[in-house]
Amino acid sequence: MLKQLTIGGAAAAILVSLTPATHADTAPPADRITVDVKTVNGSGCPQGTATVTELSDNTGFTVKYSDYVAEAGAGAGSTDFRKNCQLSLLVHVPQGFTYAIAQADYAGYAHLQSGATGLEQANYYFQGNSETVAVGHPLSGPYDGAWHNTDRADVAALVYKPCGVDRILNVNTELRVSTGDSDAANTTSYMAMNTTQGGVDTIYRFQWKRCS
Repeated sequence: MLKQLTIGGAAAAILVSLTPATHADTAPPADRITVDVKTVNGSGCPQGTATVTELSDNTGFTVKYSDYVAEAGAGAGSTDFRKNCQLSLLVHVPQGFTYAIAQADYAGYAHLQSGATGLEQANYYFQGNSETVAVGHPLSGPYDGAWHNTDRADVAALVYKPCGVDRILNVNTELRVSTGDSDAANTTSYMAMNTTQGGVDTIYRFQWKRCS
């Protein structure tokens, strides 16, 4: 069963205010963008398990995870209930353009026993600004199947990278699983954001503007 949770105005609160460009341009630039991965940190993305790829139409980028699983209950380690990943990315855009993250799509697979719960949450911010409150998407057991969450910002509240300067984009994600009232001694619950476990790539979508 596929679950879709769409956040509107609340998702915009995860981005703090920067000065936007003044002229909107919804069409992506013709010249190709590139995304350089500066750092990858976190228990959900050990070295070599997260891959970032630009979309060919310049509308955003994808992240593929291969070892992003939080689990709790029988056989799980004491710290396995929470997994996180921080990506620090430098997005190179054509001269005269800037961008904001307008939408993020997360997907994966979950197996939650009756009484157990799962949580996916994320936030995004540019270098030099305070980390913001994450938007969370809870999931309750019993559950066994794919999940899909979407964070979407209102157009009027989009936060753009300042024109003419390089700023690191920090993307933080987290998965949590709690055994709750489930039979934790004899059963295991997990939540995964792995392409290899029936999920699809995480997708981040840009909104473009021309610089003034």
